[in-house]
Amino acid sequence: MRKSSGVRRNIWRIKMLKKILSGSVCAECRLCCVFDSSDVWETPVFTERTKEIFVEKCPEAEFTSKGDGYALRVGELEKDELFRCPALTENGCMLGDEKPFDCRIWPYRIMHIGGRRAITIASICEEMYNRPLSQLVEFLKEGLAEKIFDYAHEHPEIVKPYEEGYPVLLFEDK
Repeated sequence: MRKSSGVRRNIWRIKMLKKILSGSVCAECRLCCVFDSSDVWETPVFTERTKEIFVEKCPEAEFTSKGDGYALRVGELEKDELFRCPALTENGCMLGDEKPFDCRIWPYRIMHIGGRRAITIASICEEMYNRPLSQLVEFLKEGLAEKIFDYAHEHPEIVKPYEEGYPVLLFEDK
């Protein structure tokens, strides 16, 4: 596979997901940017570059190491307490096209299942979760799955352990 520049990959991804997920629906929902104590493990993983961009825009943000990447330092949340990503504004994400990869592929997730990588779907995104699974899989096969698996190969720290309740859409070929 021919590798393109990061900017070109980002543009490809943005156009690709807009075929299936409306930007206006995302802008209204924003659930993917708010975490409670049960899903704080879902916070995105940042590369050095995306962390630097984030810190420029949100200097108060704190990070913790996660493999070769970084995650936002959240701390202990009380039962009903929520952590809202500091990049989330009334106009959406202040990072724009410079979001971490986890955010760019949301609500698709990349997880470890039985020693293999798999792409799953987060049930919290009603817009996508209510679509037929076959449609979500076909969309992945149009090229997005390859991009996700390639990125996970380069940045294994983004691969999360499998969580029950996430429908598995596609396993990586061995």
